[in-house]
Amino acid sequence: MSTVILLTLTGLGLAALYFLIASGLSLVFGLAGVLNFAHGLFLSIGAYATWWAAPRWGLAVAVPLGIAAGAATGALVEVVLIRPLYKRPTEQVLVTVGLSLAGVALLQSVWGADPRTYPRPAWASEVTTIGSAQVPDDRFLLIGTAVVVLLALLAFLHKTRYGLIIRAGVENRDMVSALGIDVRRAFTLVFTIGGALAGTAGVLGGMYFGSVSPGQGASLLIFAFIVVVIGGLGSVTGSAVAAVVVGLLQQFVNYYGTAGAGDVSVVVLLALVLLLRPSGLARTAATA
Repeated sequence: MSTVILLTLTGLGLAALYFLIASGLSLVFGLAGVLNFAHGLFLSIGAYATWWAAPRWGLAVAVPLGIAAGAATGALVEVVLIRPLYKRPTEQVLVTVGLSLAGVALLQSVWGADPRTYPRPAWASEVTTIGSAQVPDDRFLLIGTAVVVLLALLAFLHKTRYGLIIRAGVENRDMVSALGIDVRRAFTLVFTIGGALAGTAGVLGGMYFGSVSPGQGASLLIFAFIVVVIGGLGSVTGSAVAAVVVGLLQQFVNYYGTAGAGDVSVVVLLALVLLLRPSGLARTAATA
């Protein structure tokens, strides 16, 4: 029983990490129609900014700095690289893939390719006993953050002016533009929010894995894309449900199966969803 509890909470912690990345991807694709392969770079920049700042100013400053670095990178990429290419999807893919590769190379040139030990508060290294299972406290941090982010995103999308613009833009971007609303600001906003969420994932991912490396963002991005596709392109709640399914499946199969079987099972699940329900778990592409 203790093993099941531990695997469940660890899987939910991993699911929370996937959701933080996938929610930003889902928002960006839902409104702007951009498959942003550079999203993992936002995560890595947030993680490295926190890792760099923590010894100098402490985690109380380093964590917001890492989130802000991810948000600023997202906004900068949208304004400088993506905005001129909104009607050229092939070039979008090439630019974001190239930026991802260049970003990893840049991080390696500055801080090397070896993983760096990541700072985290002392309490995050402690464990809590649930039943007979010893569960690391950082799992609860990840799960709690993901729940807060999900509720905040839903409140933003349903209760604020820009949230309503984003939801309307997902359904019919041309109609929103015809009403005189500047959709470009909404594009920049969703890239900024996506970058902030990726930066948050970078900060918490470093604590979850205990280290940070240049390729960490790109590795996590693969599973985040799978979560987005399974959940339904553009659906935040779909991404949340899919993240839970993927995280738990990966953890349980990896433990009870052979090495790497969990990753294979996730790919098999993706294939089944594409064959049986191509629109994903959410029937529509609305960001709700």
